[in-house]
Amino acid sequence: MENLIDFYISTSCQIVKEEVEVALRKHLNNMKRNGGKDVNSTSRSLQLQFLNNLSLPVFTGTRIEAEECSAIKVAIVDSLTGQIVSSGLESSAKVEVVVLEGDFDGDEGDNWTLEEFKNNIVREREGKKPLLAGDAFLTLTGGIGLVGEISFSDNSSWTRSRRFRLGARVVDGSDGTRVREAKTESFIVRDHRVYKKHHPPSLSDEVWRLEKIGKDGAFHKRLSRENINCVKDFLTMLFIDPPRLRHILGTGMSAKMWEVTVEHARTCVLDKRMHLYCPPGSQQKSGVVFNIVGQVMGLLSECQYNTIDKLSETEKIEAQNLVISALQHWEEVVSFDDEASLTSSVKREISNGIKYSASQKIGGFDYAQPSASSPDIISTIYSVGSLSGLDDYALHGYDQALSYPGQVTNSLICDTDITETFCDEDHLRYFDSDLQPQSLGLESQADLQTAVDGFLLQRTVAIQAQRRWTKVFSVLKWFSIKRRVKEKFRGLQI
Repeated sequence: MENLIDFYISTSCQIVKEEVEVALRKHLNNMKRNGGKDVNSTSRSLQLQFLNNLSLPVFTGTRIEAEECSAIKVAIVDSLTGQIVSSGLESSAKVEVVVLEGDFDGDEGDNWTLEEFKNNIVREREGKKPLLAGDAFLTLTGGIGLVGEISFSDNSSWTRSRRFRLGARVVDGSDGTRVREAKTESFIVRDHRVYKKHHPPSLSDEVWRLEKIGKDGAFHKRLSRENINCVKDFLTMLFIDPPRLRHILGTGMSAKMWEVTVEHARTCVLDKRMHLYCPPGSQQKSGVVFNIVGQVMGLLSECQYNTIDKLSETEKIEAQNLVISALQHWEEVVSFDDEASLTSSVKREISNGIKYSASQKIGGFDYAQPSASSPDIISTIYSVGSLSGLDDYALHGYDQALSYPGQVTNSLICDTDITETFCDEDHLRYFDSDLQPQSLGLESQADLQTAVDGFLLQRTVAIQAQRRWTKVFSVLKWFSIKRRVKEKFRGLQI
């Protein structure tokens, strides 16, 4: 009996020993086959992560970028230490970028399951193109990868949250180990056709058409409060007072964003018109030349035009201040079709020794200014009692032909033709008195000068000014003719 018991005991021990050895061998084989994966998985937890924030707002058909116009970065990190995994199999994994529902957060915050992540991936609407256009795959290098050219083909208004998120997941290279997926903050995707940026923009475009200024966004609202509503307003403020414009946009617009916005605004196509403003007291000899958005183009000094590149810093500051004054007194601004018409006008002034005689566009109205007066007419004007001061008022430009009987074409020196015209009874009855200032209701020659000066100082819009000059010139010319005719008539009587 004892022998039987010993047999069973020894047999049982042998069986247990063999089973334990088999189990140990299986366990060791599994460890070898997994290459220590189980040990590593318990020592660290891996996850993908977006390293930078998206640039908002996001529009359909426009490349999805990170802030400051940079590429979106994705990295694989150790969730326990927060460090990027720069070596090993996972550091060169292949990653896919997907679109997620905007309200996806996971049941326990960031601890979602793989199934939950998959269930929140958004696909395109039926009959539409793939929601994410472009290359949605990237390969990590040293644990970091850059997202390529991707864009949305549809807006987010039709989803349950009306918002999207971008997600990233490992599709190859993790050897079966779970790497937790990444997701961005939620954002709205707007239709590019409605909120499209214009390249290049036009002066009349609303200011949110410029890059980095979103419609109804913070920058748009800041600019609107300062009455900067269109691209022309933006450019004018940029050239007149750039520090103030930068202050209006605030610190929320980074230096890089500011450069992008300004560069985009500068691509605006401007017309060729040039504007000249001569401050009071300059007698139309000195002033500033600028374009439609207040950008200084040059200075006019004593009828000499100098372009902006030839000005000193002091002169540039002076010119800038003159432009500010010009915008406040726009009715005093003279406009030219282009720079060539301005420079040719200045050259004619220098060569003829007179003031502006070019064809001008003043105050927004077109009129052809007559050519310079002939020497005979100029001398005749001067002969009418101490009126040489009229030179300061640029009467030279108004020598157009006047309609009256016996018109003199070239000279006011009366000869046979004018004698025959004026020496009949119908005309001489108008010349039966000496030419005296009293005939005008003025007590002295000084009063005549004062009356003329007072008239000339009434600066009005261009067309009214032209009519007044014509009347003044007609009166002066008539008195000159009257005097000479009377002298001729007296000579005939003798």
